[in-house]
Amino acid sequence: MTLTPPTNDASIPDRDPAAAPATPPALPPVGGTVLPAHPAGGHGSRPAQAAAPEAAATTFGMAVLEHPAAPDTGTATDPYLLALADAPVPAAPASSGGTAVLDRPADTRPPQGLWTGATTTGDTGTPTPGGRDPGPPGGDSERAPAPHRTRRVPVRPVEGLLLGLAAGDAAGWPAARHRAARMPEWTRRLTRELDTFAEQNSTTTLPVPIALNQPPEPLRLGPSDDAEWAAFAAETVLIGSGHLFAGLAPGRRMRAAVDLAWNSLAGEVAAAADRAPEVESAVLPLRARISVRAGLGNLATGLRPPATGHDNPHYFDDAACVRAAVLAVVHPGDPAAAAELAEFDARYTQDGDGVHGARAMAAAIAVALGGGGVDDCVDAALAELPEATEIGRNARHAVKLARDADAAFDLVPLLEHQIVDHVYSYGVAAAETVPVALAVATAARGRVAEAVPAAACLSRVADSAPALAGALTGALGGGDAVPASWRDACRTLAGCALPRLAGTDLVELAGLLADTELTAPGGQFRHDDDTRDAHTR
Repeated sequence: MTLTPPTNDASIPDRDPAAAPATPPALPPVGGTVLPAHPAGGHGSRPAQAAAPEAAATTFGMAVLEHPAAPDTGTATDPYLLALADAPVPAAPASSGGTAVLDRPADTRPPQGLWTGATTTGDTGTPTPGGRDPGPPGGDSERAPAPHRTRRVPVRPVEGLLLGLAAGDAAGWPAARHRAARMPEWTRRLTRELDTFAEQNSTTTLPVPIALNQPPEPLRLGPSDDAEWAAFAAETVLIGSGHLFAGLAPGRRMRAAVDLAWNSLAGEVAAAADRAPEVESAVLPLRARISVRAGLGNLATGLRPPATGHDNPHYFDDAACVRAAVLAVVHPGDPAAAAELAEFDARYTQDGDGVHGARAMAAAIAVALGGGGVDDCVDAALAELPEATEIGRNARHAVKLARDADAAFDLVPLLEHQIVDHVYSYGVAAAETVPVALAVATAARGRVAEAVPAAACLSRVADSAPALAGALTGALGGGDAVPASWRDACRTLAGCALPRLAGTDLVELAGLLADTELTAPGGQFRHDDDTRDAHTR
């Protein structure tokens, strides 16, 4: 299922096509389904990675969708999990020239309510739903021992990261429209009719989201889609650090958790499409960016990354950037490793500048979580942005403007006229929002209370630039840097994009993230030479 909105082709960033290599042979059956062979082709300025070994590709294809029962991960000898963890993201993406008919699986979604009311098991600090230890996924077999967990990142920077992101998300004007999705449909229809009335009658009184005779709580200030997709990434981190993938080698668990998260969500999309008379009328259990909807649809038809992000009408948007901000907690102080993990996740929904932006945000926040200053963070982000790309050119120019500015508010007109684009129909291109976030963070000298309002003043990019700026400056300043009033208004998710996350407390979530053993020597996600090679070979 690919969602293709009306676009102005002249305004979409160009991608240079590369010569397509020979068509690979059809893959052997996986779970009773033969995946189609796609001719591969690629583009982009990032050096190509070697393709995954064919043996890994045969099981990595639609592993979660084709295996109804969750695998027993108590041992590191399971061939499916080893192939899942070892297979790198290939750089030459496949085209969407074919589809596969999928066997609908049993529900393999990650545990629900992972941090809402969660407690921990013994002294391991492992989060368990509702205070209950779920046991190993393979049945009644003996539980694999969990690694001892120690706090490797102070909770305050992680709390600042999540609360700053949520405050920036709430501050942008589009958040009110996202939150209005929790109102009855007729209230949104009436708003559209009033907007048409204003247009047709040349009135300057513009409508806003309304409650009328309905409870107005959904319309009050609070986080919306960006914060909820950030929590989706946090859930992935917690799953990767728990029992489910304990049998895998360090450094491979997060990749397996990312793949599980996306394939589980794609399974829900496929099931919803099956229930609908036609794909276009399917009622999905989520609201998401065009790139995410398209990427999930591609996964549901049998494609794999990077084709899911490459064959995507919004490959260039910034949907992966908020996820990357949270994934950076896995590698505090290691921007290169954080960028690699962010790219692994971003390839499910993005390509080109969309991937570059995710790498940049992950690198910047990893430096912040490691104790670096704002200039160190921004320099780490710029190092991930190739100079020949639009996002690279914009970011370097925006940061130069910021370093010459006296204050973040002074920077707003300069960014509006020199960075922000007014041609395309959506203001979520990573080539604009990431440079704006880096610039306002620089001009604000890392202060979240100055960076977020400045980013929110740029209405064109207000859907995500304030959230990205808030994530970076919140990580720099810690939870105490977020004003108490904003903390209270933004700590609880409403479920307007991912309804199952309604009620999630970001402060509690930050504590769970900070309590996972991360990148310290001997830590669960330490990348030695062998595991780092898996990202690049």
